[in-house]
Amino acid sequence: MELPDTVEIEAQGASRGAVIWLHGLGADGHDFEPIVPELGVDDLNLRFVFPHAPRRPVTINGGMVMRAWYDILTLDRGGPQDEAGIRDSAALLTGLVEREHERGVPFGRIVLAGFSQGGAIAAHGALRFGEPLAGLMALSTYVPLQESLRDEVFGNAAAQPDTLPIFMAHGSFDPMLPMSMGSRSRDLLAAAGYGVEWHDYPMAHAVCAEEVVDIRNWLRQVYEVARA
Repeated sequence: MELPDTVEIEAQGASRGAVIWLHGLGADGHDFEPIVPELGVDDLNLRFVFPHAPRRPVTINGGMVMRAWYDILTLDRGGPQDEAGIRDSAALLTGLVEREHERGVPFGRIVLAGFSQGGAIAAHGALRFGEPLAGLMALSTYVPLQESLRDEVFGNAAAQPDTLPIFMAHGSFDPMLPMSMGSRSRDLLAAAGYGVEWHDYPMAHAVCAEEVVDIRNWLRQVYEVARA
């Protein structure tokens, strides 16, 4: 499997952890690159990895080819999902996690993060990964393929509630992915026993300054626990 090209920001010293952060539909790996200095976590010695999604036709955009982690077949929230595309991109993400491990970063010090489409892939991948990870950060997104969770996730010892910290955030005025999609995913995970740290903000489909502060605090908490 050929891994996607990535934008990377190296740690200030030897990498003691990694954050693999997936962008949203139509963006690329540079999208969240500028947020790293704003986080103010240089002292954690983290490598930030921002992969570029493959280019593919997107049905709801008239078949236009763009960077997308999977096709969006309909705007109907209960409509069909591109399961093959979701699973293919999750496999790419797994390959990136394994590459960080080969670079010397323990699985337990790798956070999977993503915004919108990227957050859906991060959630899918983190919940199904075969080793405990440092955490999942899902921004303005939802958990896809929920019908498969019982068989593929809730019986996965590596992704049990006490091994996977989860941060979820959403804009209350989001017109693209209504906050109800995120909150339903939160409730689903909470009902399974996951301790989801949830934040919502008076914004649209975006990331705000207050959210950046909350992400910073969560990352510090996650890596403090991982260091213990």
